[in-house]
Amino acid sequence: MYRCMCRCKIRGGRVTDKNLYYEGSVTVDKQILDEAGILLGEMVYVLNLSNGVRISTYTIAGEPNSGTICLNGPAARYFEKGDEVIILAVSFVEEKELQQKWDMKVVKLGDNNRIKKV
Repeated sequence: MYRCMCRCKIRGGRVTDKNLYYEGSVTVDKQILDEAGILLGEMVYVLNLSNGVRISTYTIAGEPNSGTICLNGPAARYFEKGDEVIILAVSFVEEKELQQKWDMKVVKLGDNNRIKKV
């Protein structure tokens, strides 16, 4: 049996921009994606702490070390610059793998969406 598990979580990020007239997706600083282990084009959930909206979309890599978190396309209607967001990526994991050891990767962001080392 496979279970759908949260593989990684990016928390403490803030929306830096929105672009309604784009096909869709979320653009995230490539350095943040790499730290979280999220690939270009990978499906993610973006949760808006300001209004409770949860969307699913795919990732686009933004300029490394730019701090970019930009909602594109229709999702841009549910996010404003400055909104705090959580980005989640999920994986289907075999039951036996979960019994061995399962750790969810958490990437914490601070000011200007910079990765906080803890």
